[in-house]
Amino acid sequence: MAKGDKFYFENFIESTELSKKAALYLVECLENYDPEKIEEMLEKMHEIEHSADGKKHEMSEALVKAFVTPVDREDLAMLSSNLDQVTDHIEEILQKLYIYNIESVEPEIVEFAKKLVRSCELLCELMVEFENFKRSKKIKPLIITLNDVEEECDTLYLTSMRKISKNPTDAYTAISMCKIFDCFEACADACEHASECVDTVIMKNT
Repeated sequence: MAKGDKFYFENFIESTELSKKAALYLVECLENYDPEKIEEMLEKMHEIEHSADGKKHEMSEALVKAFVTPVDREDLAMLSSNLDQVTDHIEEILQKLYIYNIESVEPEIVEFAKKLVRSCELLCELMVEFENFKRSKKIKPLIITLNDVEEECDTLYLTSMRKISKNPTDAYTAISMCKIFDCFEACADACEHASECVDTVIMKNT
């Protein structure tokens, strides 16, 4: 692999590390949830998300200038965008807590956030292996494990939404919580989509 190609794979690793950082911070915010500090939480989370955007912009700039890339530039751009979506969705969860003026969080929300951390950890491992995708024996198991975690998130999403419908409070709170769980589900899906993107790139190039 050409020396200049390392940039692309290092960029992906850095992107997923920022996603993991955002997910870990989300758990920290939720485990010690204080609605009076929500604006402070948003500011710190946005700093992480802004750094992740920077990685996506770096990738775009490199692809515009590159003459030859290790795999199709369209695939690199697609993967970069998918990875960026993960951090975007994590930030959106906090934004929804702010928008709907949530005063307290249920245990299921913290549990869901921890599953997102696990998904992001797996994405980090996946991106470390991606540079050697033609030889790595770890990539397929990592993709399968990510899919398993996403299925766990699906189950948690369903049970959480059913709990809301079975134990309704006021309509506004119920709708707000449904919107928040929708964000969690979208983030879990984004992690899975990123891993599926890796799988697609590998199939096209092996």
